[in-house]
Amino acid sequence: KASDSPARKALPAKLPRDRRIMSPPETECPVCSGKLKPPGESISEQLDIINTAFRVIETVRPKLACSRCDGIVQAALPPKPIERSYASPALLARIIMAKFAEHLPLYRQAEIYARQGVELSRNTMGRRVDIMGEQLRPLYDELNHYVLMPGKVHADDTPVNVLDPGQGKTRTGRLWVYVRDDRNAGSTMPAAVWFSYSPDRKGIHPQRHLADYSGILQADAYAGYNTLYESGRVTEAACMAHARRKIHDVHVRHPTTVTTEALSRIGALYAIESEIRGSPAEERLTARKARSVPLMQSLYDWIQQQMCTLSRHSDTAKAFAYLLKQWDALNEYCRNGWVEIDNNLCENALRVVALGRRNYMFFGSDGGGDSAAVMYSLIGSCKLNGIEPEAWLRHVISVINTWPANRVKELLPWNVTLSVN
Repeated sequence: KASDSPARKALPAKLPRDRRIMSPPETECPVCSGKLKPPGESISEQLDIINTAFRVIETVRPKLACSRCDGIVQAALPPKPIERSYASPALLARIIMAKFAEHLPLYRQAEIYARQGVELSRNTMGRRVDIMGEQLRPLYDELNHYVLMPGKVHADDTPVNVLDPGQGKTRTGRLWVYVRDDRNAGSTMPAAVWFSYSPDRKGIHPQRHLADYSGILQADAYAGYNTLYESGRVTEAACMAHARRKIHDVHVRHPTTVTTEALSRIGALYAIESEIRGSPAEERLTARKARSVPLMQSLYDWIQQQMCTLSRHSDTAKAFAYLLKQWDALNEYCRNGWVEIDNNLCENALRVVALGRRNYMFFGSDGGGDSAAVMYSLIGSCKLNGIEPEAWLRHVISVINTWPANRVKELLPWNVTLSVN
């Protein structure tokens, strides 16, 4: 009888196997008492998990004394990630991953480790995270240079709560995110993400981040970017997802034939993008000129017709007005094959912040926001390139203190070959 359940994938061959042989109790054939011999075997598998196991690494350095004089020799103590700390690279990587990739607050980590017999205070772990943020900053700075090279970059920001020292309450800070990822246009360059923290949302922050940048900036309609566009160095590309979302929100509250058709027309544009995703930029541009440009012009004409009959105070008219105000920037993707139809690359990068915000609720200080920006940048760039972040962090933390400053690029996620354990 065929099973109703779908076929399961084989368990990964790279996982270690704990082989347990179960020999039958019979020593002779139960039917004829003949001699038994092995014609083969049956193997069944279960996926098991081993809890985090702490261990102590003892570094023993024997002293050797000279038999002729008072000289004593001894191997040098290997460098530690943090001086006068017993935290190994693996422990530091685990704390960082648990907080910034698995969204586990430090106080909950402390509770988990205490159940395993190890006392790690929340404050101690917080200090270690801040120290690692400083030690890993050269890599963070390299990501900054890489992401903001001339070309095309996506930008967005999100609010974060920050504890106001001495006030006993929180205030609103900001995490800015910049993404370089041209794989949808056939590029083979590694994708990367760079975060930056600021205590507020003033336009001076993205203006400072992008002071030396030239090229396409794909973002929402935040006014803080306008100075950059006015400079002539930066070309604005808007986000169709933002425009669509405003129409969709109206449609959810009060669906009409107008909102239905608007969403359908925008959906046709996205269908074209789905077909050409991953094609070279030149091919994408050719397809867009032939297929998307006529649809965009038709959408524009249709919206203008609707605006003649809609009340300007209606939610639908306001949603359409946003789209029309952004119209030229929304069309940039029809003029440049490297540009995307929307800014979803940034929205995807910010999801990790939203998940963390639900759990640890606030950063303890502005310094904590800076450390978070470093960790989100490093972990996010690993994920974009299919690299296991914790293994990469273990390696980098173990070598960063003695690594030559002029070779930091060699430690970027896509430049490191990690051994398979």
